[in-house]
Amino acid sequence: MSRTDATSSAVQGSDGRPELKRVMGPGLLLLFIVGDILGTGIYALTGQVAGEVGGAAWLPFVIAFAVALVTASSYLELVTKYPQAAGAALYVHKAFGKHFLTFLVGFAVMCSGITSASAASRAFAANLVTGFGIDAGNLLVLLIALGFMCLVLLANLRGAAESLKANVLLTAVELSGLLLVILISGYFIAGGNADFSRVVAFESGSEKGVFLAVSTATSLAFFAMVGFEDSVNMAEETRNPTRVFPRVMFTGLGITGLIYVLVSVCAVAVVPVGRLASSETPLATVVRTAAPDFPIADLLPFISMFAVANSALINMMMASRLLYGMSRQGVLPPSLAKVHAVRRTPQVAILFTTVIAFGLITFVSLRPDSPVVALLGGTTSLLLLTVFAVVNLSVLVLRRDTVDTHHFRAGRVLPAVGALTCLYLVLPWSSGRPADQYRIAGALLLIGVVLWAVTWFIRRRTPVPDAVPDAVPDADRPDETVPHTPPW
Repeated sequence: MSRTDATSSAVQGSDGRPELKRVMGPGLLLLFIVGDILGTGIYALTGQVAGEVGGAAWLPFVIAFAVALVTASSYLELVTKYPQAAGAALYVHKAFGKHFLTFLVGFAVMCSGITSASAASRAFAANLVTGFGIDAGNLLVLLIALGFMCLVLLANLRGAAESLKANVLLTAVELSGLLLVILISGYFIAGGNADFSRVVAFESGSEKGVFLAVSTATSLAFFAMVGFEDSVNMAEETRNPTRVFPRVMFTGLGITGLIYVLVSVCAVAVVPVGRLASSETPLATVVRTAAPDFPIADLLPFISMFAVANSALINMMMASRLLYGMSRQGVLPPSLAKVHAVRRTPQVAILFTTVIAFGLITFVSLRPDSPVVALLGGTTSLLLLTVFAVVNLSVLVLRRDTVDTHHFRAGRVLPAVGALTCLYLVLPWSSGRPADQYRIAGALLLIGVVLWAVTWFIRRRTPVPDAVPDAVPDADRPDETVPHTPPW
């Protein structure tokens, strides 16, 4: 056997198709989670959150962190129990066994990755024109956003290992930017120049009551906390996921939660709320206010560009892997499961998700007076909170399904609390969301329904192949790939 043949056989599953490669250890997984959570939400939406609740902008981030922590516990029980790439779709199907519900959940998660990446691309373009001092119109910003998404496409096609290496660099940059905001603001505050009375002052820019205003701000702030759920879709590319996931996910959430609270407190103490809320680059405004003559303030828009670039890259990776996993399980057309023979990346799924992102960015950006990042960010949290409510319920249903391996347990109270809080932040009369978020989410899910119907029709006319047998990863050879088992 030639060397090429030997390599090919080593990366194919028992069904003869190439499999994903296990490239992630604890360090890369932590950077993946931290890098995915940090980014667009805190860099672009701090001002929008402050616009809803005034100086108490830190409170929605704290509540969003608590909701994320509860839901993360449910995800940890499920990913350590069923370490496969399909994520929420896999868990919901195992719990309820309804193919249509499974498809909608999987498609909603995929769409959330695309809406998040689309928001990031728009924020990237806004920071680019701010950094270079370009007086750009909406059309130029749109073209920059689309060009940036093309770069994400190329990085994603290159491979998971290469994309994860880029994630390491981008995570370091975006973390340094947030620390820069905290340090410069801290110096400004220590000099007695800040107004700390704003930090505890509640001011709503609308006629909403306190409770509804906080709910609206939390619904938006939750966009800054999403990302932890993306990691479960990388389970088949993680070494020993059952042991690694719990400590890494809680560590990542703790790091990001602390940073978010510090940044939001500093932001409202340094910059008046009205000015903060009107800025498309709020953290750059904070640094320029705290250190107007300090040259490093001009660097923050570029650091913000790296931060939102990281969010876009990771979310598009997640969306394509989820689409790949659903296709492998027969929920989507099999062509979406095609893996590049050399790069071993899900090339068709990557192209498909990028096309949707192009359409979404263009549609939202061309709407007059549209707060693009806030609208797409809110749609992302709407989709994910709906999925999280179902996932929390799935944990309780799947308690009767026992497995031989040791796995994390979330208890019975936390999943129930998680389901109720997520539903509260989804419903229009309790969350205070604008109607446009529901329209965008509904349109994306309608595309999913059409695709599901087409797939169902094709499968009715085509014999279904036998399922791939289970396989256990070889602990002594963590880089080897493992056969994927369709869960339904």
